[in-house]
Amino acid sequence: MTDPLHAELLRLAQEAARRAGALLRDGRPADLAVARTKSSPIDVVTEMDIAAEKLITDLVSEHRPDDGFLGEEGASTEGTSGIRWVIDPLDGTVNYLYGLPTWSVSIAAEQDGETVVGVVAAPMRGETYHAVRGEGAWATGAWEGERRLTCRTAPPLDQALVSTGFNYVTKVRTHQAEVAQKLIPLLRDIRRGGSAAVDLCDLAAGRLDGYYERGLNAWDYGAGDLVAREAGALTGGRPGERPNPGLTVAGTPGVFEPLQELLEGFGAWHD
Repeated sequence: MTDPLHAELLRLAQEAARRAGALLRDGRPADLAVARTKSSPIDVVTEMDIAAEKLITDLVSEHRPDDGFLGEEGASTEGTSGIRWVIDPLDGTVNYLYGLPTWSVSIAAEQDGETVVGVVAAPMRGETYHAVRGEGAWATGAWEGERRLTCRTAPPLDQALVSTGFNYVTKVRTHQAEVAQKLIPLLRDIRRGGSAAVDLCDLAAGRLDGYYERGLNAWDYGAGDLVAREAGALTGGRPGERPNPGLTVAGTPGVFEPLQELLEGFGAWHD
């Protein structure tokens, strides 16, 4: 039985993701422009990122005024309830700016520092993924009804399809390209989707065998990490670490460890 608090958090996260996704999908202006940049001139924020985060935080605060927030676009409050919402209102902003469909709304709820609920909505796919800690991972949209997610049976590493992403800081992405160049001959292939949250959910849904990226923040992987783990995937950073900005690695059992070992040897955790 789902804990009543976790059930409440899930319902609220699903409603917030649904509303934010609809705002982003239906409210995207034809002349969408960059509102500001972050780490570099190509790491952008649009007016829609900001609007979607405000929608989410306003809705959550209306129902749970004592909760805290950590949001990509600046939401940051401690809260007093022991619950913190970790929000990426638009994961895949560059895709969204260019009209590409791979972007998502990612909402995780932490209880005393542990992620207990994760929801990722991918409106242009018509798909939503969710997980509650200990209750499995589920998806709606591409399947008839609600489907429980299970990651793929692990192939040999040379037959694994692995996704990654690249940083927007030139020095960092140059080294990431060198790591990818070393990995490509050892795998089936590499994909670059543009949304970490979607990549982690694709791993959960059996569409990928592995995923890694350097430079993610908690809002990038918070919800997707829980969905992947509840679908049977393994996640971490460097050996012995949890996912973190230095390195995030995820994979099916049988792919995770050899992929993690290769990334460690190739220095994927440094610039």
